[in-house]
Amino acid sequence: MPVPAKALAFGAALMLALAGCQQIGPGGGLQAQRTPATAGTQATPPSHQRPPLLGPQTSQAPVPPGNAAAGTAGVSSGAQVFQAQPPGTFPAGQPAGQPAPGAAVPSPDLPSLAALLNRAPSAEPQPMRPLVPPPATTDTVRVGLLLPLSGRNAAIGKALLNAAQLAMFDFADRRLELLPIDTRGTPTGAQAAAQTAIGDGVQVILGPLLAGSVQAAAPAARAAHVPVIAFSSDRRVGGGGVYTMGFLPEDQVRRVVSYAIQQGITRFGALAPDNVYGATVFETLRDVTRSLGAQVVEARFYDPAADDFTDVVRVLADYDNRRQALLEQRAELEKLDDEVSRQALKRLETLQTIGDLPFEALLIADGGKRLQSVAALLPFYDVDPAKVRMLGTGQWDVPGLGAEPALAGGWYAAPDPAKRRGFEQLYRDAYGDTPPRLATLAYDATALAAVLARQQDGPDFSEATLTSVSGFEGRDGIFRFLSSGVTERGLAVMQLRQRDARVIQSAPTTFQAVIN
Repeated sequence: MPVPAKALAFGAALMLALAGCQQIGPGGGLQAQRTPATAGTQATPPSHQRPPLLGPQTSQAPVPPGNAAAGTAGVSSGAQVFQAQPPGTFPAGQPAGQPAPGAAVPSPDLPSLAALLNRAPSAEPQPMRPLVPPPATTDTVRVGLLLPLSGRNAAIGKALLNAAQLAMFDFADRRLELLPIDTRGTPTGAQAAAQTAIGDGVQVILGPLLAGSVQAAAPAARAAHVPVIAFSSDRRVGGGGVYTMGFLPEDQVRRVVSYAIQQGITRFGALAPDNVYGATVFETLRDVTRSLGAQVVEARFYDPAADDFTDVVRVLADYDNRRQALLEQRAELEKLDDEVSRQALKRLETLQTIGDLPFEALLIADGGKRLQSVAALLPFYDVDPAKVRMLGTGQWDVPGLGAEPALAGGWYAAPDPAKRRGFEQLYRDAYGDTPPRLATLAYDATALAAVLARQQDGPDFSEATLTSVSGFEGRDGIFRFLSSGVTERGLAVMQLRQRDARVIQSAPTTFQAVIN
């Protein structure tokens, strides 16, 4: 039975679920479609009445419920609580950027992003008091946030927590409580964190970050019938109430290869690391080309732990055969003592090889320094970017990559950067730092949880709602969860330039019907 289309909104971006609930208001703010205040009065938005208190951004390591000391108000001692608070509850030394108690706040019912954009940073860090979890009430909605707040991934874990707090500011009302719990960046820690969250009565879990941690946390969540919206990019962890929020390489490859075929490219090569990621990219490339009448004519894999990629690039480029063909042609022309031969020899002087490569486009499934090392070898072995279109994945979606000459002009698929630009500015204003690329995942997941928690008929984290066919729109564009637990995203096609990248085909604004 089809699920009715519904609609949500993320700050300045429209979410596409929960019909008749919200719409974009003047100036790009989010407003609810509900009965207006009576004449002569101005309703104060609940989310502005109760701005969240930004507490400490670290939490204690989670303790399984069976081992936890008696926590305050039914929340385990291993978890902190972030929730909206009514005006007047901030102590002296209120966190920087928070609206002062009693200050005028904008309307309509949910906050405009202007309230965040206009927050002035404090000249000095302000002291923050520890949070005491309030008693749970009948309408309290608890959301677990499982992040690596200690260990080697602590920096990104804390950045994700920061992003989640921004979403709480934008969307949460007094009923929503966010319980960040440290996974310590390990599967064992994630398992304990999930048990702690469930013991504290959460209705949905956001996180963990890594695939191994998601797999460890999933059994407890499934047993308790608590859905999990994880930040992993590994589709294998999805399903059975677990949804992956991460950016999947399959979507990225499908999008950019389809675009390339639309531009008339029919023969593809692939260069990928010999690991799960590389295999996933190659299999998707092969499937897409087959379905659209193109073909993969060359593919090479390399050891991702290697320091030198010379041999694999040399073989991919068929350099030795093409070089030998050039030398043989030069020898033949030298035997002919005529003007035409001498002119031909002169033209060959600047060439390294002769003969075309079998592929018109080369998909390089890598990123970071390894991608730069591989790319630098391509012109050396006469893979000419002017003749071969370079293609990439979402790992190319980083500043400055176009400074590598072999990659400049290449195409890749990623969320439209304009969608997240406002979020990045909000984050810098609030925390004085640039957010990591994954921070939008925590923002969008928390905003989704906050909106689903405040539905007219009560919180709705059901599979039918989470897998709404029309999906949602967040800081990275439109996305939807499929019944398999993976996320489908609407991506733009980008072209690398020396200092940045530009959109050459816009991201879709709506989804087509699910056909698989």
